[in-house]
Amino acid sequence: MTQFDDSVRVHDWPALNDAVHHGQQVFRQLLGAMAEPGSLVELDMAVLPDGVGIPSAAWAAVLTLCDLDTRIWIDARIEASGLEAAIAFHTGARVTQVAEEADFALILPSTLEEPLFFAEGTDAYPDRSTTLIVAVESVEAGEDWQLSGPGIPDRRGLHIGADGVTALMQRLMANRTSFPCGLDAFIAAGSRMTAIPRSTAIMPSVNAPQHAEEEVA
Repeated sequence: MTQFDDSVRVHDWPALNDAVHHGQQVFRQLLGAMAEPGSLVELDMAVLPDGVGIPSAAWAAVLTLCDLDTRIWIDARIEASGLEAAIAFHTGARVTQVAEEADFALILPSTLEEPLFFAEGTDAYPDRSTTLIVAVESVEAGEDWQLSGPGIPDRRGLHIGADGVTALMQRLMANRTSFPCGLDAFIAAGSRMTAIPRSTAIMPSVNAPQHAEEEVA
């Protein structure tokens, strides 16, 4: 990520073009991404200030999904860009320091190299889980990670460019052992977004970073 310029103010972070219609458009795109895991969507968002810690697609998701009733956890390396103040200003969402309390978590793939405990819901309330919004350098169709499951005809391949991507994908693989509980993830690079819900099976290929372990059964 680019070095943050501490002269950036909360007013410099762009809002949605239209709080209703633009928000509805982005929300439909996010739902479509979850319904078709591994598909790629382009989110229309104004250019962010230089040096902030997240891609514009992640910021569009935050503006669309977060509100006064939302709790969000932010990786400290991303928060170094003044993100907490910008989120409070634009959405009113509350930042929590307790990962397990978060409705959403703004993270890097390498965040999951640490033993963090995000909410995964319960059998009675599987929806009471944390949704990850992951900032990466690039995401595109590829062969590194093969996805299968609901919303995917046969298989769909992804390449994700980022440090720590293996930790991210192994954490999402673990969803298969706790379904219907688990973590859903939006993965953002630039204006591009993809999603991997907890119902998706993930298989690393021989090209996957660090030759990740095989899919969790």
